[in-house]
Amino acid sequence: MTDTLTEIDPRKVASQNDAFRRHVCLGAAWPEGIPALEGQMVMTPGVRALGRLAVEACRPMVGRAAEFDPDNDPDGYHDFGAVEVFGTKVWWKLDAHDRNYAFGSDDPSDPDQTARVLTLLLPGEW
Repeated sequence: MTDTLTEIDPRKVASQNDAFRRHVCLGAAWPEGIPALEGQMVMTPGVRALGRLAVEACRPMVGRAAEFDPDNDPDGYHDFGAVEVFGTKVWWKLDAHDRNYAFGSDDPSDPDQTARVLTLLLPGEW
């Protein structure tokens, strides 16, 4: 943790979050200019209970999410969204942690100090 405030560029965080989602959910290569980002995808018990087919149907929808505007993405980070899978709404949330997954990242735009966690969850599990 540092004693200085870091100016976080939402566009940089958004492009990294988009690249991370595409890589984890679609197997996409890292775009030029974005290093391989550390992180993982997890799901809640409710999403797991939907079954393998639902989870596999959900992943490409999350990976292709591109509908972001000031109403659904006020910070501009592209870190939250919702998809519908077989009639069930599934939320996804992308959090930026420190590299030990113990705290939030001091600077989510800095891959050297950030590990991402993409969580698939049902709205009732929030």
